[in-house]
Amino acid sequence: MSFVSILIALLLEQARPLGQVNPVHNTNRGWVRWVVSSFDAGQVHHGWLTWSIAVLVPALLVWAVHWAVSSTLGWVAAAVWNVAILYVTLGFRQFSHHFTQIRDALYLGDEAQARTLLAQWMRIDASELPRSEIVRHVIEHSVLSAHRHVFGVLAWYSVLAALGLGPAGAVVYRVAEYLVRYANRPLRATSVPISAPLQACANRAWYVIDWLPARLTGLGFACAGSFEEAVDSWRQQVAKFPGDNDLVVTAATAGAVNVKLGPQSNESTGQTPQPMHLRAVVGLVWRTVVMWMVLLALLSVARLVG
Repeated sequence: MSFVSILIALLLEQARPLGQVNPVHNTNRGWVRWVVSSFDAGQVHHGWLTWSIAVLVPALLVWAVHWAVSSTLGWVAAAVWNVAILYVTLGFRQFSHHFTQIRDALYLGDEAQARTLLAQWMRIDASELPRSEIVRHVIEHSVLSAHRHVFGVLAWYSVLAALGLGPAGAVVYRVAEYLVRYANRPLRATSVPISAPLQACANRAWYVIDWLPARLTGLGFACAGSFEEAVDSWRQQVAKFPGDNDLVVTAATAGAVNVKLGPQSNESTGQTPQPMHLRAVVGLVWRTVVMWMVLLALLSVARLVG
């Protein structure tokens, strides 16, 4: 059921993607902000309590619906519920429009427009970035977005679904990812304040949650690209900057497509980022998706046969 649910959700997301502003994501944002404002009292145990309520309560609710639907209406209805949850938690189209607009601007030679779009997407000052740095930022942010919106969700969904928890894993990953972004956002005058203990708890929990998915994504990129170079880049970057899950993904990407990425991109091997590498990265991501889908299909067949 997991393979079929993922396949249908991905096809639906390609055919009819969720809008950038939609009720589901707005509800998630409102829920996290309400929990933070209600339970974050500035102590470490308050931080863990806030994180647990924000992340685990929606996951338990989704699992409860899955169990109730499966018990009363059967596996077909449970599969429909799985597809619905996957549809709102994963998908390329939740971020790919940013990538497409910047890529098109670079292909047309409009670097000023590319800088403006990059600044809006990443919320950074891109006014002085040269062409190669624009491409580097786009590649890094795109593969990390693909990891967080697709591969990380699939990893947690697959693991917890195998344990009988339905689509709860997808919800855990998605809400935890939003909470860590929310906890580390630049504060504005109208923002709900975030205590240092809650920020530390969110960062620590996210590191643990994303540890395995980041390495599965890196392994997938290595298998779908240049394996030896990807593994070598992964090993070198992680040795210099341990404890960074995002670096695993970007380092594997750098080796897989032979491009300079990461915090020491000027010192790393590979080619200087150019617009042509954007197409190579798109191909890498899609080959990785196909590879993982084939693996899930084989596991599903083996389970049925067994």
